[in-house]
Amino acid sequence: MTTAFTALLQPLEKGLIISCQAPADSPLYEPSIIAAIAQASVQRGAVAVRIDTPAHVTAVRQQCAVPIIGLWKQVIPGYEVYITPQFHHAEAIAAAGADIIAIDATTRPRPGGETLKSLVQNIHQELQKPVMADVDTLENAIAAVEAGADIVGTTLYGYTAETKHQKPPGFDLLSAIVRQLSVFTICEGGIASPAMARQALDLGADAVVVGTAITGIDLQVQAYQAALRAES
Repeated sequence: MTTAFTALLQPLEKGLIISCQAPADSPLYEPSIIAAIAQASVQRGAVAVRIDTPAHVTAVRQQCAVPIIGLWKQVIPGYEVYITPQFHHAEAIAAAGADIIAIDATTRPRPGGETLKSLVQNIHQELQKPVMADVDTLENAIAAVEAGADIVGTTLYGYTAETKHQKPPGFDLLSAIVRQLSVFTICEGGIASPAMARQALDLGADAVVVGTAITGIDLQVQAYQAALRAES
């Protein structure tokens, strides 16, 4: 990791990162609203934000000076990889103002035949940005580090075919990464309370991402509705 990348990650140490995202069919999907959510998060102490799509990154960049972990979710027929699957997606996110590029770092096939290693190298060399590798297993975390990733996140634990029987947060995965790898590690996925966030840090996470529990109004309302409608 370069000195510049190290300096960028220092403000994230032991901090709270807020994922400010919304479903495409939600009124909250408006860039100015995502930016307002991000700004409110930063005002209350978030050390960084995680933002999807170039338009949202641009809007947030205009309002917030903290590091932006940017990504671009793309559903491409025939491929399960959807978090910044190709270099041109990373390029667009970087141009919009992201400081860190988050990518799917599983072993699943990528459109265009690009490898994980080549994607990480291109982001480093062409964009001069650090890479956050979203993984689901320890094996993929190891592969991501070997490919040059600067950050590893437990983001995809429970969301791939290999881990779909598991429920986030991936505290077991987090613990394994901390034990076996020397890399900036972020616990992301399924953090539903302040106590769980604290637990993640106690297990060795360098930072914690919280999304749905704070900013996921659509999903939270659906969950409450489902519970209320369930027969006792």
